[in-house]
Amino acid sequence: MSESIQSTRSAYIKLSLFVFLFRFTWAASFGMYAIWLGDKAGLDAMAIGTVFAVNGIFAVAIKPVYGFIMDKIGMSKRLLYFVSLVSALMAPFFIWCYLPLLQTHFISGMIVGALFFSFGWYAGVAAEESYVDRFSRLYEMEFGRIRMWAALGWATASSFSGYFYNLSPKINFIISSLSALCVFAVLLTLKVDHFGKEENNVLSKDKIVLADVFSLFANKKFWMFSLYIAGVAWMMFIAEQQFSRYFVTFFATKEQGNAMFGYMSTAQSCAEFFSMMLAPAIVNRIGAKQGMLLTGVIISLRLVISGLTDDPTIICIIKPLYGVEMALILVSVFKYIAEHFDKRINATMYLLGYQAMIYVGSVVIAPPAGYAYQKIGFEQTYLIMGMVALAFTLVSAFTLSRCYHHIKPSAVSESGGQATTF
Repeated sequence: MSESIQSTRSAYIKLSLFVFLFRFTWAASFGMYAIWLGDKAGLDAMAIGTVFAVNGIFAVAIKPVYGFIMDKIGMSKRLLYFVSLVSALMAPFFIWCYLPLLQTHFISGMIVGALFFSFGWYAGVAAEESYVDRFSRLYEMEFGRIRMWAALGWATASSFSGYFYNLSPKINFIISSLSALCVFAVLLTLKVDHFGKEENNVLSKDKIVLADVFSLFANKKFWMFSLYIAGVAWMMFIAEQQFSRYFVTFFATKEQGNAMFGYMSTAQSCAEFFSMMLAPAIVNRIGAKQGMLLTGVIISLRLVISGLTDDPTIICIIKPLYGVEMALILVSVFKYIAEHFDKRINATMYLLGYQAMIYVGSVVIAPPAGYAYQKIGFEQTYLIMGMVALAFTLVSAFTLSRCYHHIKPSAVSESGGQATTF
């Protein structure tokens, strides 16, 4: 076996371990965040909503900055080191800073918390995904077959986080901090020194400048991509925010509904894991644009069926489809950006055009969606959202740019010999 293949497999293992541990780190604590704000910080529903809104505003502001930095530093891991060290501060931040501030100086606590979570999670996870995409293309691996370990990391932490939370949330925070240190250690072993010394199809010698970012706003492709995100991805993510409240109404008791929702959330993570394994082959076969349109159709069907059904079995089948959608949209979006936008602004395009736009949707659409849930019910609201997603999917069939070639990554030795596909 050639040295290059061994190196590629080693890189795959290390990068997969990195994404697994990073999601594990945040799932162990952040998965219980909303409950903690009510139970331990003593906030009411309105205050919790305000906290999430401020978190979203800060995330929208910081994500493009992270994207610009990622494009500026290329394959350097300095930003990821920073994110992992911020994550390692989870326990002391929650226990000695965030909780006392929320209880005594709410506004200050809310702002400090929004900064911390944006640097560590909201923008941090977007930077992690962008780096994984770039790294996987340099090594000629598939992003989805690395990203799938993130779903497993989240599912693993979720399987015990509730139990430890009932004992003491401090246990969750300590586990997260220790796990983040492991993330840092794995990053130290990830070697990328031989990349970035010369121009290739992923990296450019010419680094991004601010003018490149502003030029996006004059690019028709950027706005057509944003139109898809606003009409399709917004419906996908916003419908999911309060789906748990709707889900539990299908069962005889709230406790039974909560238990079943937990099982279906685990099934969703498993669906995302296996879909991430299969999505690259599907998207390579049909193209990135068609992958985005396929995602839109699945989102539309899930929301429409959710609004029409009154069967607990059907709603349980519907829930895991969110994991399928997540896999398809991520793989398709990364491939679409790689084909249609300058490689110098790859990370900026992802964090600005996709990630930040999603949080804009939370600010713009989530409040009227919540109002609609109260006034006309979840059923009618989901029907409307499903039809909106379908309409924008049809429009995007004409407005998204065509994909002229399908790239099928495979790890090939420098000598041009045997290939290893992941």
